[in-house]
This record gives sequence, C-alpha cells and structure tokens, in this order.
Amino acid sequence: MTNNDIVQKLWNLCDVLRDDGINYSDYVTELVMLLFIKMVHENTEAGVLKKHPLPEGCRWTDLNRLSGITLLDSYKRILLSLSSGKDAEGNRVHDDPLISAIYADAQTRLREPRHLEQIIKRFDEIQDWFSATKDGLGDLYEGLLEKNANETKSGAGQYFTPRGLINSMVRCVQPKIGEVIQDPAAGTAGFLVAADQYLREQTDDYDDLSDKDHQFQINKAFVGIELVPNTRRLALMNCLLHGMEGDDEGVVHLGNALGDAGKALPAADVILANPPFGTSKGGEASNTRDDLTFKTSNKQLAFLQHIYRNLKPGGRAAVVLPDNVLFEAGVGTEVRRDLMNKCNLHTILRLPTGIFYAQGVKTNVLFFTKGTTENPRQEEDCTQNVWVYDLRTNMPSFGKRTPFTEEYLKPFETVYHADTREEGDYAFNAEQIDVDKDAVEENQNIDDRLAHSRWRSFSREWIAETKGDSLDISWLRDKESVDAASLPAPEVLAKEAKDELSAAMSDLEALLGALEGEQG
Repeated sequence: MTNNDIVQKLWNLCDVLRDDGINYSDYVTELVMLLFIKMVHENTEAGVLKKHPLPEGCRWTDLNRLSGITLLDSYKRILLSLSSGKDAEGNRVHDDPLISAIYADAQTRLREPRHLEQIIKRFDEIQDWFSATKDGLGDLYEGLLEKNANETKSGAGQYFTPRGLINSMVRCVQPKIGEVIQDPAAGTAGFLVAADQYLREQTDDYDDLSDKDHQFQINKAFVGIELVPNTRRLALMNCLLHGMEGDDEGVVHLGNALGDAGKALPAADVILANPPFGTSKGGEASNTRDDLTFKTSNKQLAFLQHIYRNLKPGGRAAVVLPDNVLFEAGVGTEVRRDLMNKCNLHTILRLPTGIFYAQGVKTNVLFFTKGTTENPRQEEDCTQNVWVYDLRTNMPSFGKRTPFTEEYLKPFETVYHADTREEGDYAFNAEQIDVDKDAVEENQNIDDRLAHSRWRSFSREWIAETKGDSLDISWLRDKESVDAASLPAPEVLAKEAKDELSAAMSDLEALLGALEGEQG
C-alpha cells in the first residue's frame, strides 16, 4: 500500500465527519488532531521517535481500547490535557510547550461516539504503516494536507505550493548545515520541511554531525511565521513528525511577519517563501514596520521588502510572487529598484498557469542573493544581469488531470546550475513557439533561433531603459494569443458582435415560440 493509498483511505473518513455535521473546511483539522496521536504511536513503535512525546493517558492505546460515550469523553479529556498540560483535576501531566502549542484551544466537533469509534477503527485497519513509516509518516501527513488543498475551495489550501516546485526551489538555493533557514509565510511548513529533508539526504540523516551541530539543526536551523492559528497547528505537527522541534514555540511561530513578529526575526542565510496573494484589509500591509521603507497595501510587495532586508550578506532567497509584483507602477517600481540595488536578482522563473488553486493567477519565482558573489557586503548596484526562464508559454493546462511535477522543472534546473550560463534552451518544443515581434525589436542583439529560447539574459541597463524597471519580461507568444495589430477596426468588431447577438436573440425567440406552441 502506497502513501497515496493511505491518504485516500484517510480522506474517505470525511464522509464520517460529514455525517456528524462537521464543515468541509474543518475536515483536516478534525482528522489530524486524532491522526497526530496515531502517527506519534506508529513513529514510536517504529523507532523513528526515540521518546514518546505524549504523556501517559493521552496516547493512542488509551483511546483505541474504549467505546461509546466513555471513548468520546476520554478523547475530549485528552485534548484538554494536551492543550493545558493539566488533567481535569488540575494535576500537571506534561510540561512540553510544543505539545501545548500544537493542541492550543483544541476541541473536537464530533458529537456521536460511534463516529469517533468508526474513525479510530479505520485508522487501526490500515495495516501497512510500515511502508508509510519507511517513506516518512510526515510525508503521509503532508499528503493529507495536499489532498485538502486540492479539494477545498477556501482557506490555507487555496495557495498550497506544489511539492515539485518546493523541492526544485530548495535544490536551487542549496541550503547548508549550520545555516538559518526561514519562511515568513510558513503555511503548513512545506518549504521548511523540504529544506530539512534535503539536508538530511546530504548528511546521512544528521547522524554524522557533532552533538552541537545536530542540536542546532533540530532546534535552531528552521524558523517560520504563520498568522492563522489552525494552519500553524498543522505546521507544528508537520515539523514534529519530520523530526524538527524548533525552540520553545516550535519551528513555526504564531504571528504576522509584516508586524512585530517579522521584525524580531534574526537575519537569515536562506529564505524560502510563497507569501499570500492579495491586498491588506484596512490599510497598508507594511504600516506596522518602520524598517520597511516603501509603504504599500500590496502584501507581496511588503513581504518582498521584508525578505530581502532580512537576509544576511550573501544570503539567498527564492520567493513565489504573482505577475503584478513584476510590473506594478509607483511603489512597485521603487521596491524592484531597491531589490536590484541591494541584491543580485539573478534569476526569474515564469511559472505556468494553473498550478495553484486560483487558476487565473500568474506567478513567478524570484531568486536573489544579498550583495554580490564577489562582495556579499556590497549594498548598491548589485544586479548586473537578470536571467529569465519562460516555463509559461505554450505549456500544458495543469490541474488534476495534468499535475505539475518536478519533471517540468528539470530543464530549468539544468541551465540554472550550469557552471557558465549561456542563453538558449528549447525544452517543450520552444522552437515551434511564435515570437512576439515587438519583444524582438526591443532587444535587437539576438538571432532568430535565440528568440525562440526559453532561457534569456537581460542587462540591468536594458531593464531600466527599455522596460522602465518592469520585470514583466516575455518574448514568446502563446499559440492561442491574438496579435492586436492584425485585428479588424473597433467599429467592425462591434458590428460583428451586434450581428451575432441579434442572431442569438432570434434563435431564442424562435425556441420560445416553439415551446409555447407545444404547451398550447
């Protein structure tokens, strides 16, 4: 049985939750509060966790032997004990701040004991926990989060970052042992977990580290901030199941990265993030941060300022941002200039549409380094050339039927990591793609074949003089796109539209007449 099979079995339990009147948006929170107790049990049994993190009386074996109202009452008592650290009589049962944070204000919405008993029985019917443990029970847990993200219509799942993209971004920035790695918009901690997994693969699961370095990786290397309490709960569970403990508040702290929580973060060696899309309600997103120069209601522009200002000299960042950040005028232009001044914005990856829930949102990954390669402490004129990879034009329509996987990112990673970067990559039939003639005319120093490349370099001077410091740089054209210059005159188009509407109205009137005749 694969992880995907187990994830589907767990997701099928949502039918039980629905029968108990639990809202669709609460499915994962309800499931994982119980699933975490089960997974801790399995991790401990398999030796993944050296010590059982839950106190006696609050473990899986304290639940699965019960039934009826006794079971439901015991489960409610366990949630209260895990949250407060005390039992019903006020006796201290645990002093673990991380467990208290995970179960902060935890309450079950289950009302029928038989439904809880059914879920527990289903959990115990899954016999092949061994394979899940081998692959990492944290991966199984993340699969459930992704399933929720793909099927829910609101909440944190709306912008769940695809695992393939996360892994690719981590491979590009190449975190190292001993570095501080942050995500100021942590969500369910996907970036931080992926970075930890990458480092474990490089170092034989940390076993070859000194005690000091091992403790740093477990408790101090990874820090995230999440604004939504329930999402942070999921993130803390996700991290702990992957062996990441963090400080007294856990790996992911509760707070607003655009407020005091973000301002208090220490400088980072690596920042990986997919900040929330949209604008700040009630005013400027950056108005509580006096260290952010450019005040704006655009949350992505505020997050971008926080990220490049919070990097150490030589620190690296990979950030998912929507197109509007690349071309927005006014404050947007000032932020982009400041970014390219203080950092080496060396790469932009134009992502395909459809890889996030919001189908219309066009996104990019910006890769940049604080200072320059030669001088990490350089604070001015750090960007000399920006390399752009177009993975958007004439790509498949991604979604459930055509998932966006790491295979689509391999050509980009190849040119990204090249010892010497050279323009020219023709993956995914790039040579057959039409070229935007205006874009070619803007940059005359290319031959016809290079104009069809997905991988191009643009100088800082060209970006300033030709694009007015817009980073919305494209030169390929989708086959469905229409050349405005070849369209008929507006009055001709308007007459054609009027004629089509008139014909449609005539057809509707004829249909209505026929229906009335039948009724008569």
